[in-house]
Amino acid sequence: MPILSLQTVCKDYSTDGQPVRALDSVSLDVEAGQFVALVGRSGCGKSTLLNLAGAMDFPTSGSVLLDGVATSMLKDAELTKLRREKVGFIFQSFQLLHTLTVLGNVELPLLLAGKTNARDAARERLQWVELERLGDRYPHQLSGGQMQRVGIARALIHAPKLLLADEPTGNLDTATGNVILELLRRLSREQNTATVMATHSAEAAALADVVVRLRDGKIENVERR
Repeated sequence: MPILSLQTVCKDYSTDGQPVRALDSVSLDVEAGQFVALVGRSGCGKSTLLNLAGAMDFPTSGSVLLDGVATSMLKDAELTKLRREKVGFIFQSFQLLHTLTVLGNVELPLLLAGKTNARDAARERLQWVELERLGDRYPHQLSGGQMQRVGIARALIHAPKLLLADEPTGNLDTATGNVILELLRRLSREQNTATVMATHSAEAAALADVVVRLRDGKIENVERR
């Protein structure tokens, strides 16, 4: 069973009273361990697809199944539990809390979930992204690449089945971005995590197992490698 399955998904918005179709009959399956890149021009539907995949929004028609569960059928408490346990998010702007240390940022999701092993789990994830020595530092003391690696460690803290990355290299130079991309690819291989990344970069997409090209809300082409 796919970790993520979009089945004939349409998503409509209203802009100035006019309907706008952001996704049009999109069907896509993502398996465990796959690294999938969503590519296309701004406005093609990449961010909308990520929002639907992470149960942050819901389709106008069609179904989004996350680990076999239709997201639009769940109540608020069930959705929160699903996102907390099954999905990790990585952002272009890192979204770290600057009043917390690196270790504090990474352990926060587990603390909010009431888990008792948060500190040990955070140290383990920081070790995986090779930042264990920086646990006591604050975000402003880190480089952009280091902040993104902290963001990855935080996203992995609850061992999600699905990782969603929105332009994860957008604020990084090429060399640093390549380090992050290699880390995401390694994550898929070693942790068997399904990873879906939205990107404008052809170089970033080249490292993915599957490249999904979107145009005007539709899947134009799917390239499997």
